[in-house]
Amino acid sequence: MSFFEALGAAFKGTAPAERPQLARPFASPWLFADGGNGALPYEYRSAVNRAYLDNPVAQRAVRMVAEGVAGAPLKIADEDLRKLVANTSAGQSLLETLAAQVLLHGNAYVQVIKDASNRPVELFALRPERIAIEPGNDGWPVAFRYRVGDTQVSLPIEDDAQYPNVIHIRSFHPGDDHYGAGCLTAANEAVAIHNAAARWNRVLLENAARPSGALVYDAGDGATLTTDQFERLKAELSSAFQGAGNAGRPMLLEGGLKWQSLSMSPADMDFATLKSAAARDVALAFGVPPMLLGLPGDNTYSNYREANRALWRLTLLPLAGKILSAIGEGLAPWFPEVEMTVDLDRVPALSEDREKLWSQVSDADFLTDGEKRAMLGLPSKPVEQSEPAAEAKGAKR
Repeated sequence: MSFFEALGAAFKGTAPAERPQLARPFASPWLFADGGNGALPYEYRSAVNRAYLDNPVAQRAVRMVAEGVAGAPLKIADEDLRKLVANTSAGQSLLETLAAQVLLHGNAYVQVIKDASNRPVELFALRPERIAIEPGNDGWPVAFRYRVGDTQVSLPIEDDAQYPNVIHIRSFHPGDDHYGAGCLTAANEAVAIHNAAARWNRVLLENAARPSGALVYDAGDGATLTTDQFERLKAELSSAFQGAGNAGRPMLLEGGLKWQSLSMSPADMDFATLKSAAARDVALAFGVPPMLLGLPGDNTYSNYREANRALWRLTLLPLAGKILSAIGEGLAPWFPEVEMTVDLDRVPALSEDREKLWSQVSDADFLTDGEKRAMLGLPSKPVEQSEPAAEAKGAKR
């Protein structure tokens, strides 16, 4: 509210409504020194490395959602706005980058780069882990502090002309007023379990797919190995029989030594089931049906086509709507009354749903043509010049 509006409200006897006070905890929502209950400590950059760079299920899930949002057909009336959203910045696709950041981090920040006439010419997605919100006295954000190494830049929310500099897109966080909660926080433990199971499989294969064993020394008279004998035997085992290159190599034992193989119990061999369950939890956290990731044993959907439709309805469309509406709201000073939505008629996965809708609307004889077009999301049909003439001709008859 401007000064004159506040002054006018004061003379009218009504005070301007004040915004509620905001606050946030001192600890970062993405940095926990102790996970608690034996859980892994959570730190965003380490978690991203474990999930996106080391885990195939998490990477594929994030890429499927991010690329799906970036490839969704858009319905934008203004051509300048369409180019602004579709153009790449520093080699990155805007919508794909924002979708991945919201999924992993829970926050995405779009810097609006302007020209000399204060018109937006480029939209750049900032790294969310480098951003810190600077709140004002009432707790509401007044600037964004962007830090790279020892360099810090403060980006005010609005410039001198009250045009936005940064657009903040966030997912819901029940315990924070400023930052959103990413899916990676919920998937962190499942990713750790899946990676540990993969490492177990690799170590088992390096050992000729057999568990280790024990050397038993039985001299018959109760004697034990001396310290020198024990160290020499351990060194020989490490050099001659340890590692993938020595897997399956026969062992020559001296008198009194016996190799005792160890076997795995059925519970120990159930790590494959544990790995599959962890993979499904990762897919669930990122909103991707496990069937689309090629995970075995998933019969939630009767076929691949239904799973793909569920991905669009439950994950891609809500995420795309959140991102597009936030960008449209931030760019409203330059592009007023311009909506950005996904063109549902051009999404192949939803073609059957749209076909059923078109058939139902077409068969509704009690609706006018204008009502039918409104239900289908089509603009109103302009009145043709020939219609009045035809009506007059019919009235004359």
